[in-house]
Amino acid sequence: MGVVIIDGSTVRNFVTDEEHFNKCMDESFVSLDLNSDGVLCRSELRKAFESLRLIEAHFGVDVTTPPEQLNELYDSIFDKFDVDGSNTVDPNEFKSEMKKILLAIADGLGSCPIQMALEDDDRSNFLKKAADLEAAKLVANHPSCS
Repeated sequence: MGVVIIDGSTVRNFVTDEEHFNKCMDESFVSLDLNSDGVLCRSELRKAFESLRLIEAHFGVDVTTPPEQLNELYDSIFDKFDVDGSNTVDPNEFKSEMKKILLAIADGLGSCPIQMALEDDDRSNFLKKAADLEAAKLVANHPSCS
């Protein structure tokens, strides 16, 4: 387990580094596209959000949410991603919505740093990727510190 400290600029720098951001989003999209058809269906996107346990846990404590409320919430999330109303989410829609989400996180964090404990093998965590990108840039700019 590792600990990273990030603030809004860490996340914003990750999003504005288009090459790195697009590569991460493409990798994430491919891993979510379980049937490899090039788009995400409702169940694929729902599995991704369920794995984050944002709704089913409150400060690490499991909470019971009625299934119909969960279905409604996940459907509304999917509808936000499915901008063109095709009932699927293509890679561009995914990137666009993830960019909005991450920029909202950056705005929420502002200049207040937070400390996060992350699993070392969690390659899908975008905040970890943002911290890793910032660390790599620091090392590149200060090679004597590595």
